[in-house]
Amino acid sequence: MLTRRHFIASGAALALTPTIARAQDGWQLSTRYEPQMVDINPGFRPGTVHVDMGAHFLYLVHENDTALRFGVAVGREGRQAVGTFRVGRKAEWPSWTPTPGMIAREPHLYSQFAGGMEGGPDNPLGARALYLYTGYGDSLLRIHGTPQPWSIGMSASSGCIRMVNDHVEQLYDMVDIGTRVTLHAV
Repeated sequence: MLTRRHFIASGAALALTPTIARAQDGWQLSTRYEPQMVDINPGFRPGTVHVDMGAHFLYLVHENDTALRFGVAVGREGRQAVGTFRVGRKAEWPSWTPTPGMIAREPHLYSQFAGGMEGGPDNPLGARALYLYTGYGDSLLRIHGTPQPWSIGMSASSGCIRMVNDHVEQLYDMVDIGTRVTLHAV
């Protein structure tokens, strides 16, 4: 099992990162969760994506033991999937339909959307979505934008990985279909 120590070469520096916030559309994002290049431990293949669920960070691995790190929101306790996936599909302003499990667990929230919701700024998948597949097809997990950017840094979703819309747009442009994505346990 990987922990944040596997990714971050200087954990102490991370803990000391100031919480200088940027106001945008009524919410603030700590600079800790802004995209930044970081040093990582050796052994990660460039071009792969890794999500550290406990630290709430997504890493796009680059050459020379570095990665572009983004702050993310992950699944609530009991809803965090782990394992290795591949990007099987990408979509801009994707439509969204809650899974049958989501509707069964929280019908008061999701049953009204059982027929789906068109893409747009209020759609739960936000501006972009990377659809995570296994050898059996669509896993129903996504890396996607969110109309709730204040959830970044939290365990808040039904299992997907949420990103600020501007950040998922950046990632979307850098990741190809077939990219390997590993979700690491807390």
